Amino acid sequence: MAAGASVMTNKNSIPATLSRLQIIPVIAIDNPQHAAPLAETLLNAGLHCAEITFRTEATVEALKTFASFGQFTLGAGTVIDKEQLNAAIEAGADFIVSPGFDPALVAECLKNKVQFIPGCCTPSEIQQAIKHSLNLIKFFPAEAFGGVSTLKALSAPFPNVSFIPTGGITANNVTSYLGLDCVTACGMTEIVNRDLIATSDFDTIFELTKKILDKI
Repeated sequence: MAAGASVMTNKNSIPATLSRLQIIPVIAIDNPQHAAPLAETLLNAGLHCAEITFRTEATVEALKTFASFGQFTLGAGTVIDKEQLNAAIEAGADFIVSPGFDPALVAECLKNKVQFIPGCCTPSEIQQAIKHSLNLIKFFPAEAFGGVSTLKALSAPFPNVSFIPTGGITANNVTSYLGLDCVTACGMTEIVNRDLIATSDFDTIFELTKKILDKI
């Protein structure tokens, strides 16, 4: 299936779905009224995935809005405690992304049968994730921790681990990441720049999204 193709999300096959979609827009929404037009813009551009981050007070309402479209593989990002986790699941999130590794969040996701993607950037953190039966990991912050060269090095001792690099991924380097066998998808803020959302510049968001999807 081509990147950006619409999928019906099965919560037991999130890694395979993200691998097909390849691009995860990492979104911070300040005004919940922007959620619906943003969702429509991404769908019209051909992107059926989104990660709404817990960086604003509008996150839960935005998650509910995106979930109501019924066409997104929907993630909740920057989840750092059980309160946020439970709010995200109730709002309709298909997967949970954390900036770090937290065994308590792992246990809560297992209990709720929802995919948990922890943020890891060192071998020790990756080993802890593996011990908790997690083999899909957010490599964050990707560029700050060595980018492509670091992922190549990490993939050698951890051949069964797949990564979602996030942080500093742009139109200029995204194909370098996606070209690695160990990379499932890339998280990107560039195509859903917070300022573009705040000013309702959805035309630019559409153009940036199309440009990335055409590139990959």
